[in-house]
Amino acid sequence: MAIVAGMAPQTDPEANRIADLDGLKALAHPLRMQIIEALSTHGDDTASGLAERLGESSGATSYHLRQLEKHGFVREVEGRGTARERWWQRVPGPIHIGSDELEGSEAARAASRVIMREWLHHREAGVRDIIDRGHDVLSPEWREATALQSTSVHVTAAQLSALNEQINDLLVAFAREHRGQRVPGSRPVQLQYFGFPVLDGIEIPATTTTQNRG
Repeated sequence: MAIVAGMAPQTDPEANRIADLDGLKALAHPLRMQIIEALSTHGDDTASGLAERLGESSGATSYHLRQLEKHGFVREVEGRGTARERWWQRVPGPIHIGSDELEGSEAARAASRVIMREWLHHREAGVRDIIDRGHDVLSPEWREATALQSTSVHVTAAQLSALNEQINDLLVAFAREHRGQRVPGSRPVQLQYFGFPVLDGIEIPATTTTQNRG
């Protein structure tokens, strides 16, 4: 699994980082995930700016920023800020929270669940906000550009993996093309995609007939 908010060009040395156990534990904190989300969505900010946005104290956001920096999730913006007010940015690239090395670690799985639940909470909040307020807040142009779509299919694991790779490549290319863009008419946009098996669905067993059909 990977948290793909704030995707970066694949040439970025930090792209496609796989979090180790210490990194997972550091990230598995609601406020730290909120900070990651805010920096990914709204761009560089200070501890006091994040505190105002998130309804926290600047002391709390400053502390958690330092912890995130320690594990390579955020970094100070070079050439910006002062000794009293540092500017921070999300380190570009998706954060992979699953690895073969940590597959058997219950501590890693527990931390990953916390991270994914918090991540999903923010994704759902964004969609709910669009449903509840989008028509009143957005211009006709932005309403027309907004899409909430879903479909269900019956496929194999290999076919789903292939689609996920295609979608990921498309999202990465789009993020690479527009990363850092600040032009008139632009605004923060979330691109969400989920591709997963229905857990209470039944997998058709492999048989001679189905194998021959493939």
